[in-house]
Amino acid sequence: MSETIKLISPVDGSIYAERPALDEAAVSRVVTTARTAQASWAAVPLEDRIACCLKALDALKAMNDEVVTELAWQMGRPVRYGGELGGTIERTTYCANIAAEALADIERTDKPGFKRYLKRVPLGIVMVIAPWNYPFMTAINTIMPALMAGNVIILKHAAQTLLVGERLAKAFEAAGLPKGVFQNIVLTHGGTEKLLGSGLIDHVNFTGSVAGGRAIEKALAGTFATLGLELGGKDPAYVRADADLDYAVGNLVDGAFYNSGQCCCGIERVYVHESLYDRFVDGFVDLTSQYKLGNPLDEATTLGPMAQARFAAWVREQTEEALRKGAKAHIDVSSFEANKEGTPYLAPQVLTNVDHQMSVMREESFGPVVGIMKVKDDAEALQLMNDSPYGLTASLWTEDVDAAAGIADQIETGTVFMNRCDYLDPALVWTGVKDTGKGAALSEIGFHNLTRPKSFHFRVEH
Repeated sequence: MSETIKLISPVDGSIYAERPALDEAAVSRVVTTARTAQASWAAVPLEDRIACCLKALDALKAMNDEVVTELAWQMGRPVRYGGELGGTIERTTYCANIAAEALADIERTDKPGFKRYLKRVPLGIVMVIAPWNYPFMTAINTIMPALMAGNVIILKHAAQTLLVGERLAKAFEAAGLPKGVFQNIVLTHGGTEKLLGSGLIDHVNFTGSVAGGRAIEKALAGTFATLGLELGGKDPAYVRADADLDYAVGNLVDGAFYNSGQCCCGIERVYVHESLYDRFVDGFVDLTSQYKLGNPLDEATTLGPMAQARFAAWVREQTEEALRKGAKAHIDVSSFEANKEGTPYLAPQVLTNVDHQMSVMREESFGPVVGIMKVKDDAEALQLMNDSPYGLTASLWTEDVDAAAGIADQIETGTVFMNRCDYLDPALVWTGVKDTGKGAALSEIGFHNLTRPKSFHFRVEH
């Protein structure tokens, strides 16, 4: 009898969905079907593969109203913010627009008597192990370019968002994708590790924790499968003396607390020039106090529950440790009626008097808490921004583009923003350094990571 995967809703603790995990024989059939489908799918003209993906996007658009409610039940995002359709459209459309150029042959014409060119060919079976926090967009980052490039997909979604994989499967079925080109599966951790170690998967893309990334690398050891990992971050912001204060406050509050802080590139620590510090903290606290914590199905709610009670417990633990070490909490959590110990409902918190001896400024929180520190100059801010085992994004708030460029060059991170944060631009590569992982998604580089180069060297005159 197979194990059952249960989706416990953060809204009320009920079982919102449960599905049987595939056994070993079923997994074998999935892989065999995928391998058979891949050769014929790669032979389909690129423009037809792109058209199929765009038809699937249209099918997702038609589901959006239902998806918004499902997401609230599955991972707690308030319905007032809609689903993830905007980002899904933007990323898929951009992939479609650049696919031909990104995958085009590269000809070498400098040697008479030869025909020489480089071709990008699909890797084969791509397995996407997707997270729950942005369950559509994080999956789409790999799924759409991989399919356009001629790969086939096996999707294993997070247990917290089981229904997202099913939605994607329905969308591709509606688009007329051939059998086996996209398959959604439900697996236990043990079943996932066994599949990864089988040597039957050609590329894996995983978004999740550092511990999860290490487990996947270990499971893949010796298979020579390629791997893309995005393992989270502790993303900093630096507010320089010349920043537009109100603009910075408004955007950084949103960057810290949107999705209850459950964003890989959400703002978790802020460094503010001493000349703006007091006014910045006052504005940040005032705006944070205006959030409405509650049931995500209520249109008035602006801050939903975290996805699981244990995630909220970790943020509470970090906050309590910081307070014991001298931090100051600026938000009276008792004013948020829904905030309750032992539940996923967690009020936002703003901490000052923090330092890098505190977990809240060093280890990923992935929740609605942010620490703010005063700095005297760019050099101090830079040193603190780089004092982290993570490196996904960093944001600079200034009116001086040249100064921002100079600082950005020295920040150890995958992306640097100026006067914005918490956003993925599909035209730019999405990557990280240090414990944030390796590999890359989006842009033409995303296509390159989902294909392999093949050289053709023909002597045509002899």
